[in-house]
Amino acid sequence: MRLYRFITGPDDSAFCHRVTAALNKGWELSGSPSLTFDAVQGRTICGQAVTKEVPGEDYSPETKLGEY
Repeated sequence: MRLYRFITGPDDSAFCHRVTAALNKGWELSGSPSLTFDAVQGRTICGQAVTKEVPGEDYSPETKLGEY
């Protein structure tokens, strides 16, 4: 089955480390990153979709994506 996650966070090194950690756990980038500006907090927010193929065929909303 294929899993999907959308990682978000401020445009900083911590966000890059979260995406890097996912890639090193076998997740793959899916599409281009997205950026938006949060005027209230005065910062740029990043988002990156990642997907991963895992054994099994039965997806459940209870699946803990972070465990993969």
